[in-house]
Amino acid sequence: MDKTALDRRQMCRLLAAGPAALALGAGRRAVADSKPLALRYVLASSMYGTLKLEDIVPEVRKAGADSIDLWPRRHADQREQMDAMGHEKFAQLLAENDVSLGMTTRYDLGPFGLQDEMRVLQKFGGRLVISGSHGPRDVEGEEAKQAVKQFIDQMRPHVEVAEELGVTIGIENHASALLSTLDSLRYFAEFTPSPNLGVALAPYHLPQDVGVLAGLMEDLGPSLVHFYAWQHGQGCMEKLLKAQELEQMPGRGSLDFKPLLAALEKINYQGWTEIFMHPVPRGIPIMDTLDEVTAEINLARRYLEGCLRQVAA
Repeated sequence: MDKTALDRRQMCRLLAAGPAALALGAGRRAVADSKPLALRYVLASSMYGTLKLEDIVPEVRKAGADSIDLWPRRHADQREQMDAMGHEKFAQLLAENDVSLGMTTRYDLGPFGLQDEMRVLQKFGGRLVISGSHGPRDVEGEEAKQAVKQFIDQMRPHVEVAEELGVTIGIENHASALLSTLDSLRYFAEFTPSPNLGVALAPYHLPQDVGVLAGLMEDLGPSLVHFYAWQHGQGCMEKLLKAQELEQMPGRGSLDFKPLLAALEKINYQGWTEIFMHPVPRGIPIMDTLDEVTAEINLARRYLEGCLRQVAA
């Protein structure tokens, strides 16, 4: 890994390119009155499979985002590409395209292995790292309460580092994991000791009931640090026809995102929205070409913006 420190001019350029990243912490502060929601997008590199960073980074602004989320293998390999390229060269690529490295997704490291990654993020002005939870799976009630407490206790030294660096750790809810049930997510929000530890909410892995989802989001409140615009559709575990696979995308499947956006507005959410899906097999682009991937993301974005206008009406 290239650990060469960026010079001041490079860092200023990066920070100037990343207003969305710098504002993430503000989104965690409790606010008495909700404000009109403006969705702020981050582009998931995994949507492009293992295409090159030199090709993906120029797509960020085209997709309505100003920041990129780098994914590693097996879903992509842009995080590995960044290290192979060298951090200074990657910083130059970002600056040339007026893009910031806002976040990375590191399920491969696990929630207890993120400290070095957070230091890399800080160097780039990034503010969010995503991983999974740790503990017994699919627990509810008192069992969920105790397991979540234990997990949060285990996270404390890592949260302390996050606080020092100004980085937030987002834990995604996932099937067959500790944070998989409504109970476990609510307990996590209740017991989280710091604004630098929160929930990265993936509706895909939860009941596809908009009332349930919106109620959960309101309960999470400021503990909701990241939102995946991602529905279950027909799933992502078996090879399907492309039109069926794309039902994970907002506007393609049957999930109505308006109540979810209304919930985000109610809690004054100011974090990122990540338009997302998984292809089958993992590690390939969601569409055949770079341009088609970006067009599909923009189709979902137009749907979300249409929902947002109806929420505001």
